[in-house]
Amino acid sequence: MYMAKLRVRMLGVLVSLTGVLAATGLRPATAASLPDSLWFDAQASATLTVQGGRFTDGLGREVVLRGYNVSGETKLEENSGLPFASVADAKKSATALRTLGGGNTVRFLLSWAHAEPVRGQVDTAYLAAATDQMRAFLDAGIRVYPDFHQDLYSRYLFNQGSWYTGDGAPKWAVDAGSYPQESCGICLFWGQNITQNQAVTKASYDFWHNAYGVQDAFLATAQTIMTFVQQHLTGDEFAGVVGFDPFNEPHAGTYDSGQTSRTWEQNVLWPFYAKFRARMDAAGWQDKPAFVEPNLFWNANISSQKQEGGLLDAGTIGPRYVFNTHFYDQKAISGILMWGKAGDGQYASDFQAVRDRAAALGTTAVVSEFGHPLSGSVSDKAPTVVKAMYQALDSRLSGASWWSDPADSGPVLSGTQWQWDIYNGRHHELMNGNPGKVLTSGDAWNDEDLSAVALDDSGTPVLRQDSRLLDRLYPSATAGTTVAFTYEDRSRDGSTTLTWNPVPGSLPNVAQLVGSGQYGLLVWRSNGSAAPTELHLPASFPAASTTVVSDLGTAAGLPAYTRSTPVGVANEPGGAGSKRLLLTASDTGTVHYALVANGATAPSASLLSAARTELSAWAAKKVS
Repeated sequence: MYMAKLRVRMLGVLVSLTGVLAATGLRPATAASLPDSLWFDAQASATLTVQGGRFTDGLGREVVLRGYNVSGETKLEENSGLPFASVADAKKSATALRTLGGGNTVRFLLSWAHAEPVRGQVDTAYLAAATDQMRAFLDAGIRVYPDFHQDLYSRYLFNQGSWYTGDGAPKWAVDAGSYPQESCGICLFWGQNITQNQAVTKASYDFWHNAYGVQDAFLATAQTIMTFVQQHLTGDEFAGVVGFDPFNEPHAGTYDSGQTSRTWEQNVLWPFYAKFRARMDAAGWQDKPAFVEPNLFWNANISSQKQEGGLLDAGTIGPRYVFNTHFYDQKAISGILMWGKAGDGQYASDFQAVRDRAAALGTTAVVSEFGHPLSGSVSDKAPTVVKAMYQALDSRLSGASWWSDPADSGPVLSGTQWQWDIYNGRHHELMNGNPGKVLTSGDAWNDEDLSAVALDDSGTPVLRQDSRLLDRLYPSATAGTTVAFTYEDRSRDGSTTLTWNPVPGSLPNVAQLVGSGQYGLLVWRSNGSAAPTELHLPASFPAASTTVVSDLGTAAGLPAYTRSTPVGVANEPGGAGSKRLLLTASDTGTVHYALVANGATAPSASLLSAARTELSAWAAKKVS
């Protein structure tokens, strides 16, 4: 007990010292370059912006953010609203996310309840701990966008015996409203509380109408958090923070008389985002976009749940905002409305709607949550559902039509899968503070089980989904504009290998080179950058057995990158040991292509040449 009290006192001293830094506006000393950085990485790591409807790095390269949500542990009380029990666990998780999950980005959850447990008093110890855990990802070369998370408004709306729980608002905000005893009635899924539980709907309504000043308090705390993060990260670290997600899955609760979901977005939600944007600017985040979410039901794929929205009346919101949305297949999750498995092109139209809305808004998009339950009666659908979601992120085309119409492939979407929780199946959460309801299984939250990772008995992170599905080839930075991209991961559904995008018979040498292995194909138009185009190389693409066929050159076994090597391999920054393929084309306006495959064993020079001839003719015909 004495040592525990001593640690608390020491933490108080540290917080006081960091508070002095904050008061004087001083940052910590600038960190050294990340391990494994190359000559261009420092400039590439400059603040990410939105230009021409795409994320753009400091070299003017088009960037794709891919990764996971870290993590639903923030919703729980067992680690006091933090994603991890310790910084050591955060570092372990970050390394695994890089090497096993292939991620370059995380959506980092934060808790209002723990940031402001007493009204008007921000807990700087919580902010310091959260920032330290965030830094573990930044130091691993992983970009971060924090998310002020909530579900069902607050856990404090729910009693100890409830079937459900929530997260988000602190107890004082709930006490201010004197809300009714919560009840969802006959609810099969926790999300039904959003519209059926009067305690939730009334509390949400009050937040959006700033009853009792709760929205003002939320905005003030958000600004304090952002100021703290900005002042307690180095300039290099802060550059890796790409924006802020102001509010998870917004919904009105109830609509005023005559109000619709669309007018609520226009007259209530968007003004809130404008206020949040101003808070970002005041906190020193003026160069970073707000990752704004529409009404969460705008793209529901069950017609009875769908509500008109998507920020239709926001006008051209421009590069200071990113269109940020979620997508879950509620039909598949229901177990009733979709029989069987997902197939090729299953979500092409759903994700095309995301691309269209972002383009109409004059910005880019991120699908900040997607996934499927990994246990329970519908878990057998997960391999195909998640594969189809990644396919739709990569391209707006089905595999069956990609080769014949690559010019319509569309921009590659950014996305963060729900979720990355290393404590999956090993929780010790007292549900709603009830010592008689200790949750240990799954995600320990409303019977969910979606984490792509867990710890084995030795404490080592291991994947719970097929590594071929999660650790994917994708263009993390394109020196120019992506014209088309596809990736055939050959992931498995049980013992069945799923192949939705076979190489067509009209390209026999390419098909022979690819064989039964994984492959990806990127087509891009160069912009004159001397820095290379980068693709994340999954662990299943070791340099010695990876083949590249490109107009820039061919390689059977990848050479180490140099500035004079058009096709080369290097480690990704951060020291985790993950790899990247680097393709250098310093011309401007030229269409280039690169096929990346792992199925060939020592292919002959003649096969490489023949495959290159086929691909050159295909690109000239299909892509102008």
